[in-house]
Amino acid sequence: MSSENRFSGYDAIEHAYRPYKEKAYETYLTKLEELILQYLPKGAHIFDLCCGRGALAQLLLKKGYQVTGLDSSEIMLRYARENALGAEFILDDARYFKLSPTFHAVVSIGDSLNYVISIEELKNVFHNVYASLLENGFFAFELESEEIHELFLNTNYLGDVKDDFAYIERLLYDSKEKLTRDSYTQFQLIDGIWHRSDVTLQRKPYSPTEVKVALESVGFTEVRNYDEKRDFGVGSAGRTCFVCRKALSV
Repeated sequence: MSSENRFSGYDAIEHAYRPYKEKAYETYLTKLEELILQYLPKGAHIFDLCCGRGALAQLLLKKGYQVTGLDSSEIMLRYARENALGAEFILDDARYFKLSPTFHAVVSIGDSLNYVISIEELKNVFHNVYASLLENGFFAFELESEEIHELFLNTNYLGDVKDDFAYIERLLYDSKEKLTRDSYTQFQLIDGIWHRSDVTLQRKPYSPTEVKVALESVGFTEVRNYDEKRDFGVGSAGRTCFVCRKALSV
């Protein structure tokens, strides 16, 4: 697809991007086993949507699954191909990809889908996932709700300093627009000269109710949602895990 339409925000913050630690992915895998993996056939084909650096894909491969990952960041996929040898990876945007019914399950962990900042575009993602699933296939994914984003009502600062790179990340949630802005100011040492760049990414929180309505409008059935902190004892309150299925044809 055209690089003009593809979300490539992570390419601009490669050095500042903080991947989940391996133990966190193992926790997610345990959760997925309970929610969907135990119901899949041996060697099932799983689609890792917004796969990032391929950490989950690597764990799924070790469990004997076939794995295809998709991400909109060329840099993330470069790492993914090194980390998850044996998986297939696709450079594309979750809002626009088109795949035929191939997968027993589609999974997306983390806050990646919160970077889709309108419910209409999020519904496009759901349509694309639905089309890529085999009948009765599972879709499991995470989204942040407003409960988490309200923590950013006052500006929060994160950052790091290394010999050749430094950054400051400022988080600010606008409760009227219902958008969180992640503003990065980065300094990189290149050939003895420090270069500054400024990047702002946006995330949108979604309520479980509006997500459930969107999923059902696409055709998904058996829609369930869980608050990860309250229901699973992991993560943060306000991070919601959704599980649903593609309907069987009549």
